[in-house]
Amino acid sequence: MESPPPEQSLNGKIVLVTGAARRIGRGIALRLAKEGARVAIHYHRSEAEARRTSEECGGAPLFRCNLESVPEIIRMFAEVEERLGRLDGLVNNAARFTRFDPLDITEKDWDFIHSVNLKATFFCCQQGARLMRKGGGGRIVNISSLGGIRPWAEHAHYCASKAGVIMMTKALAKAFAPDITVNSVAPGVIPFDDIDERGRKMIEATPAKRGGTPDEIAGAVLFFLTASNFVTAQVIAIDGGLSSR
Repeated sequence: MESPPPEQSLNGKIVLVTGAARRIGRGIALRLAKEGARVAIHYHRSEAEARRTSEECGGAPLFRCNLESVPEIIRMFAEVEERLGRLDGLVNNAARFTRFDPLDITEKDWDFIHSVNLKATFFCCQQGARLMRKGGGGRIVNISSLGGIRPWAEHAHYCASKAGVIMMTKALAKAFAPDITVNSVAPGVIPFDDIDERGRKMIEATPAKRGGTPDEIAGAVLFFLTASNFVTAQVIAIDGGLSSR
């Protein structure tokens, strides 16, 4: 009987993290660098924060890209190949979040969310998988959201984008198998300085009785990046049990 492939180490693996300058993306980048990965930092406008994250990741290379533009996404992955030679892992973390009554959402509001949350995530998966296949395979982790699992009345456009990420993850896992796995992490409430009253109420409703941390999200990302290819098409909610309510 053929033995299963072993779990992978991140030592020396090249992993691109989108939206890595701030917040959850920054936490993911720092954790992966600590685990031995050669992290590549994507950012768009947050250059100062990206440079600080880069320094804390041991001088990680920076890649600027407007993810609303597919040609720019293609250029970024070509630059990754040119500068780093290959790609072993991709974490699609970059996302947008707005709040509107669904009756007030305009086409511009809809496109603002979906152009990055869903469209860019797909094309990053596409370009990342093409590059990974040149090197024999890899791991993709898409950051979705509790909002892709549970409906939020004033975030219909956001919930639709993140639910789309979850289903896209499952479809691409089938399409890219067996050499490339595709999984998703769905964070619950991860509070930052700008948390509002609604966020605080969600924390109160969380069975764990607290908000999560970027490092806890990073731990789930790390699991998917190092697991064997028998772990694919999965979604794990890191939400303190809130999705169970």
